[in-house]
Amino acid sequence: MSQILPSGSLAGRTALVTGSSRGIGADTVRYLAEAGANVVINFRNKAPRAEKLATELRGLGVEALVVGADLTDPESVRALFAEVEKTFGGLDILVLNASGGMEAGMAEDYALTLNRDAQVDVLQAALPLLGDGARVVFVTSHQAHFIRTTPTMPEYEPVARSKRAGEDALRELIPSLDERGVGFVVVSGDMIEGTITATLLERANPGAISQRRESAGKLYNVSEFAAEVAQAAVDPIPADHTRLVGDISSFGAE
Repeated sequence: MSQILPSGSLAGRTALVTGSSRGIGADTVRYLAEAGANVVINFRNKAPRAEKLATELRGLGVEALVVGADLTDPESVRALFAEVEKTFGGLDILVLNASGGMEAGMAEDYALTLNRDAQVDVLQAALPLLGDGARVVFVTSHQAHFIRTTPTMPEYEPVARSKRAGEDALRELIPSLDERGVGFVVVSGDMIEGTITATLLERANPGAISQRRESAGKLYNVSEFAAEVAQAAVDPIPADHTRLVGDISSFGAE
């Protein structure tokens, strides 16, 4: 992984990435730390992996706070931000990366609870800590972002619809975020090679990833997509608050 943001460009800032003990979240938090940001690594149930990443990032000379939280539990979310406030006093970058819904054994409404309700709850809980000039980034997929106009694999459709519902609910908050001077941007990517979602989709629908790769010409890997997410935390916000990553030629207009 090469450094994405200029060294020291985020010195003195604090960034929290949900679901950052592994995958896209871990690489995003690493890019932000490499730019000098103090970081909050959030995980649901992989404490040792989160602690290992924190130790690595502290080696860069930044502070790294590790906080476990179940984002579908409001109490747990409040405790997360109480810890952030106690340690850092405020927050400059919030990346809403954690999502799911394809896990086995979850309640029928789990995808909607995590991908819509929890995303809004996390942002509302973070608001008191987000000052003028802060940035919120919501991470989604083309399959979810364009679900109203472009069908997706049946196995993924409930997740796609729940993530689009989450995106819509967050977009409704843009006017109130603007009033506070808080920027908001959605980063949407195609299927990302090497993610848990891609693995589960491949298991449910063998050949799905290779078919999509062939159709798109290229699929981003985890570190490449994470670089786009980190960049979205600092780049000027597009007029439509949307950063599309990768090919969208096979997706209809929203």
